[in-house]
Amino acid sequence: MRPFENHRDQSVATVDLAIAYRVYPHVSATPALHADDKLKLVRLCLSSFKRALGSLRIKMWVLLDNCPIVYEDLFRTTFQDEEIEVVSLTSAGNAATFAMQVDLLASQTVADLVYFAEDDYFYLPNAIADLVEFARNGSGIDFVTPYDHPDCYEGVSRKERHLVQVFGNRHWRTTSSTCLTFLATRTALVENRSLFKSFRRGSDDCAIWQAMTQKIYLFDFRIHAATSDRFRIWAKTWLRAYHRIIFGKRYKLWAPLPSVATHMALPCLAPSIDWYTEFDRFQMESSSTPMTDLSKY
Repeated sequence: MRPFENHRDQSVATVDLAIAYRVYPHVSATPALHADDKLKLVRLCLSSFKRALGSLRIKMWVLLDNCPIVYEDLFRTTFQDEEIEVVSLTSAGNAATFAMQVDLLASQTVADLVYFAEDDYFYLPNAIADLVEFARNGSGIDFVTPYDHPDCYEGVSRKERHLVQVFGNRHWRTTSSTCLTFLATRTALVENRSLFKSFRRGSDDCAIWQAMTQKIYLFDFRIHAATSDRFRIWAKTWLRAYHRIIFGKRYKLWAPLPSVATHMALPCLAPSIDWYTEFDRFQMESSSTPMTDLSKY
């Protein structure tokens, strides 16, 4: 039996969104705020995540890898007991916790849309609610990232071809890759379950995404042979997923313009938004709202 297979006996689509949110208690890159305190960073990002959900009905599995009890307390004071299940892990690691997210969200049947969340993303108001609305009503939606990655505006990435559609109060553009925080239809996730789990066998996120989104564009050497980094990713994409590229379906990954969230790692803040102003505004708003008292830990 695969992990989390017991969730298959639940009713279909009883909530708007199924979420797997993973947390690691150490700082792994230099974040824009709280570089010396991961708990404060997680608290900030989780509070913005809660706000980003709007009125969505959710079911969330929280994967806590080597986390002190204060992290569980933080989630339980932020969300209702019936909304979350906490899974405590011991030194599972990045690749293993992502594989758990894949298994859990592919196996659950409480929602037709699923969301992979990491602990170092900051969200604008109603960001995830907007993603869900777009996924339900937009055209040709398989995956949606909340993060307009700055790599899309650099160097040879500008040569990539994109589709654009207008929905709500923003534009949405196809992109060839993103990180490991994203929304998916459950169908698209199930169809690509084994490819996503190749991350645990040494593939990387960019190569996985390109195998799903690029297909014939992987033959464009103007892009993939232009720099050593792009060539390395291109080679790994073919090495790990050549059968999938040749015979598999092409999927669409969409990103909002402008971004509705940002990875907190420097220098990778999403472009076109003054994020420090957004951080200040959010923290000022939060100061008048009762928050988890962490002073006793």
